[in-house]
Amino acid sequence: MLEKLFKLKEHGTSVRTEVVAGITTFLTMSYILFVNPDILSSTGMDKNAIFVATCLAAALGSIVMALVANWPIGMAPGMGLNAFFAFTVVGAMGFSWQQALGAVFISGIIFLLLTVTGVRRWLIEGIPMSLRSAIAAGIGLFLGLIGLKNAGIVVDNPATLVGLGDLTQTGTLLAILGFFIMAGLDALKVRGSILIGILAITILSMILGVSSFNGIFSAPPSITSTFLQLDIMGVLHVGFIQVIIVFVLVEVFDATGTLIGVSKRAGLMPEGKPNRLSKALFADSTAIIGGSLIGTSSTTAYVESAAGVQAGGRTGLTAAVVAVLFLAALFISPLASAVPAVATAPALVYVACLMMREMAEIEWDDVTNASSAAMTVLAIPLTYSIANGLAFGFISYVVLKTVSGKARDVHPATWIVAALFVIRFAFFPE
Repeated sequence: MLEKLFKLKEHGTSVRTEVVAGITTFLTMSYILFVNPDILSSTGMDKNAIFVATCLAAALGSIVMALVANWPIGMAPGMGLNAFFAFTVVGAMGFSWQQALGAVFISGIIFLLLTVTGVRRWLIEGIPMSLRSAIAAGIGLFLGLIGLKNAGIVVDNPATLVGLGDLTQTGTLLAILGFFIMAGLDALKVRGSILIGILAITILSMILGVSSFNGIFSAPPSITSTFLQLDIMGVLHVGFIQVIIVFVLVEVFDATGTLIGVSKRAGLMPEGKPNRLSKALFADSTAIIGGSLIGTSSTTAYVESAAGVQAGGRTGLTAAVVAVLFLAALFISPLASAVPAVATAPALVYVACLMMREMAEIEWDDVTNASSAAMTVLAIPLTYSIANGLAFGFISYVVLKTVSGKARDVHPATWIVAALFVIRFAFFPE
């Protein structure tokens, strides 16, 4: 049955190799089980329900990727997208979390239509590489700021906006230690370094009395407080356009870049030959819709899947193993509820460090590209909004290209996105 479903021999792999690859991928991305509930619960959502929704959305996305695309790529609620959901859409713009789920659902429908019609590929080709890289780096800085704030390293300062916190606090010291554990283990090529760091700090925080031990295994908590709670009609008001633009753009760049990058590493996109990218894009799109119905922010392909590919994963069986392990994780909710913010904060900071590597792809020699990219990177964390960062970047790119006599170099897709943001600022100010 496995041979018929996943064509293992055709891809030069075996059941054992695929299972090992699936376990490897799960270990490298399973930190989302603890980080996602911590971020989304800041909106008022039930943390236990979010944990279940995270497990189910990851399992659903991964199994769809396995059966539809037959690619070894794990899916789960995306970092950056969950921060935008919680801190911008709900926290800054004033939407309820139910309306934010409705926005995710609508963006998933649009995402699916863009994929089926081929517009998604056109959009990707039309956005300059510097802006794409800047978006990823800016989101990284945003996550880093959130992580440093949760760790107590960065605090509010009336005179300078931000300042250095008290580094002698137990929780802050634990967060710093967690960062060094994660980075050190990753440098040593240890699989699951982020997860190990989270668990190590959680145990230490229990020993030191920062958090309490609630057990490890239990029946899964109820998901009724988030399941099918999305408010689609309620999201259709003033800030709707901006929210959808950002969700769709970040989903397009993040997911598509991950799918192409990991699949190329696995040799699944040979030059001049047919590939299954379109089916992988379809699987990715449907996972977003499914996740919004379950009760979590946008589900996306995980770049950590590259670890499984490195371990030999070449087919959807790897993704299927990831799905099974996320379902098994449903039974560790007591452990998830005991993970303190000081354990997930260093994970955010370390993921931020990895995402900021994208700045190397920015064309710094071209002032029009470099300036607009820099505006994106700076505005996302400093305005505490991914939406504002994208707006500043796209608008400045179009303006700078135009005044420098290079308006013809601007792709129609970029003009459209910039125009939508201008309309938003001009007619729908917050």
